Parts: sequence; structure tokens; C-alpha cells
Amino acid sequence: MEQKKGGRESMSGEINTDGIIKENYTLIKDKKICIVGLGGVGGFLGGTLARQYPHVMFYARGDRKDALLKKGISIESEYIGNFTVRPEKISDKAEDFGIMDYIIISVKNYSLEQVCNQIAPMVGEKTVIIPIMNGTNPGERVRKYLGKGIVLDALIYIVSGSNEDYTITQKGKYASVHIGLNTPDIEEQKAIKDVHAIIQGAGVECVMEEDIQAVIWKKYVLNCAYNVLTAYYSATTGELRNDPKKVEEYKELLAEACLVGRTKGVSIPDNMEEEQLRHLLYIQTEDATSSLRRDMDAGRLSELDTFSGYLLEEGKKYGIGLPVTERFYRELKRR
Repeated sequence: MEQKKGGRESMSGEINTDGIIKENYTLIKDKKICIVGLGGVGGFLGGTLARQYPHVMFYARGDRKDALLKKGISIESEYIGNFTVRPEKISDKAEDFGIMDYIIISVKNYSLEQVCNQIAPMVGEKTVIIPIMNGTNPGERVRKYLGKGIVLDALIYIVSGSNEDYTITQKGKYASVHIGLNTPDIEEQKAIKDVHAIIQGAGVECVMEEDIQAVIWKKYVLNCAYNVLTAYYSATTGELRNDPKKVEEYKELLAEACLVGRTKGVSIPDNMEEEQLRHLLYIQTEDATSSLRRDMDAGRLSELDTFSGYLLEEGKKYGIGLPVTERFYRELKRR
């Protein structure tokens, strides 16, 4: 069933929050939000936000833009249900949008600098930018590339992918956005609280973190094992967890990533390896896989260097040998 443009409406014409806090809608009803990058993560968040709020816009290019203009965005989700929604505006020209109040960036790391240059006309001094991407430093890079706005650090736990027809499929009963800044000032604290309310108001879990770098590294450690192994074996979660050899390699990759993080001074708990192994063995759905696996299987440019490449560089910087990570990296790079 297709949702009406700009949100879910009740028979009275007022927003139907279905139990979502109405103050969150009041906060955002006059604000402009742009989603940049409409793949598995950006498409999922863009769809959920456009379903709830009236002024959500998509920055999209090429065939994806044409498909979205024609049909809107369709989400098939085990977490929030199935729906189709049309945002207020879709364009590939940043000048069409004007200055945004909020921008969510969800692109591949290798595209980030180019994308920041493209969307610069949307960014004012008060624009809040939330890069929700892989890796440990997208927020730092956005601050460098744009030089203005309030940039939050963020990550998401989700299993979600974009299909050939640009619809979005999300697996599992969870999607959790984490946001924060280490030592935020008063203006940044307000931005964090407002983004938290906006995302929660769209029906997606959002957590404000005091030590966001520790949380970012927690996911990064997971990805340094999960993305790499699923790509190497072209495997699903079930195919990893049911093979003792692959589980042992998973543990070794987790241990090497944790070692680098701890050496860098990141607050990584002693039981991180066990916790992330438990996530693989008991939490993820059997048929889940990674974006790195999908990209490499399709012969597309991938984020291999965001995971293994960056980790090896950091290991070299601190004089740490990472033999398992290096073995998988070299083979995947060769492919």
C-alpha cells in the first residue's frame, strides 16, 4: 500500500503517529531533511523519515533518481513493515534544495569527498549533518571537506540492501542508529537531542552515546571480521556460523581489530571479541550478508580498504602484525 506524500495522515488530516511521540513531529514539521545516498541504509532511513515528516528530500542521481521519481521508494522491512512513500522532492542538483536543516549522508567511503563537494550548496552554518557510514572517521572527513555546519558522529546496526529496482529490503527485527560527539558544546548537544527525537519519531531506535568513538569502533571491529569473511567466502551468516573453521577465522579477525583499537587508546571492553562472536552466532538472521560481499560479488568498487586496508595501515603505524587480516586482504585485493 502506498503512503501519501509527506507522512502518514489520519482521517482528520493530522499526523497519525501510531504511538510515536507527537512532540517529535512538532519539532520537525517545518524543517527540511535531505538524504544523500539512497542505498540499503540511506534508502531505509529516507523512507522511514519521508513516511513520517512532510519536508524530506532525496538527493539522487542517474537511474536511481529516475526510478524514485517514477515510483517513490519501497521498503520491505522485517522491523517496521512494508510500505511505499514519495518524498517531497527528488533531484540530482544541490541548488534545487536550498539550505537544509538536516542532511543524512549514507554513501560509500570512496565517494565521500566527491559527494561533499556536490552537496555544499545545501549546507549552511546551522545545518546538522549526520554521516551514517562504515569506517571510523567519516565525521572527521565531512568536517574537513565541508568546513561548515554541525557534523555529528554516527553509525547504524542494520541488515539492509538495495535491490536492482532500487527498492530496499531490510532483514531482522532491529535497526539502531547511534549518534554523539565527544565533548560537544551547547549547540552540538542540542543538535544531538534534536536528531535523536527526529529518528525516534520516525519509528527507528536511536541512542545518544557519551563515548561515540568507542561505539563506532565496536561496529568497526565487527565489520573487520564480518564483511571480510562474508566477502571472502561469498557467504551468508548461516554459512559462517555453521562452519567451525570459518568461526575460528572470525574470532582471529575480531582479535586483531580489537588489538589495534586498544593500542590506539579506544575504550574497547575486554569481552568485545566474545560479544561480537555472540552477535554472529545468535543474533543475525541466517540469510544476512554484508555490503562488501554484495559489491565484490557484483564486481563493483568496494569498501575493502575501509576495513582491512585501514586496519593494516593503523597496525603498521603502531608496529602491530595482523597476519590473518593481511592474508584475507591480499586475496580479496587480488580478486
